[in-house]
Amino acid sequence: MRENSLVLWNPADFETPPLSASEFAPKDLPSGLMSTPAEQLFPDARDTKGALAGLLLLYGHWDLSHQVSQDIPSREGSYWHAIAHRIEPDSRNSSYWFRRVGEHPVFDAIYVDTKTLLASAKTGWCLKDAWDPHLFIKWCDEARSLAGSEKHSLARQIQRLECERLFAWCAMKTKEF
Repeated sequence: MRENSLVLWNPADFETPPLSASEFAPKDLPSGLMSTPAEQLFPDARDTKGALAGLLLLYGHWDLSHQVSQDIPSREGSYWHAIAHRIEPDSRNSSYWFRRVGEHPVFDAIYVDTKTLLASAKTGWCLKDAWDPHLFIKWCDEARSLAGSEKHSLARQIQRLECERLFAWCAMKTKEF
């Protein structure tokens, strides 16, 4: 690691993101994070600004993540923007941004992760044949009103996995994943 480089990502350092923006408890950002260009924070990444939007969300800075993601013209930017609106909650706007994402390479991994979680759950939720972010919006809307329930906990776990997968996709070098 280079001297003066920022240590940015250790999944164990982050709590599972809540389902509503009002429930976020922002953690202190690493010194210099916001003053360092994303290209320097994530050299050789697929989508440097997408990685920054994801990192901000994982640090609990929903508002900053939303600001960054809405200015990213890539499908990753649209994906982070869709997540921000799902959390806001603004389901219609989230659906709009997920339509702009279309299919995404992380969908397969999210589907497998979610299928594994659902196998031992008693929520009544059933996956389609592939990951469907619009279905997950509905699950989050339902779970949001059931704080403390298995559905609420499961929706948060799925959201965390989704964020981790998308962050890894954005931050990794192009040939990895």
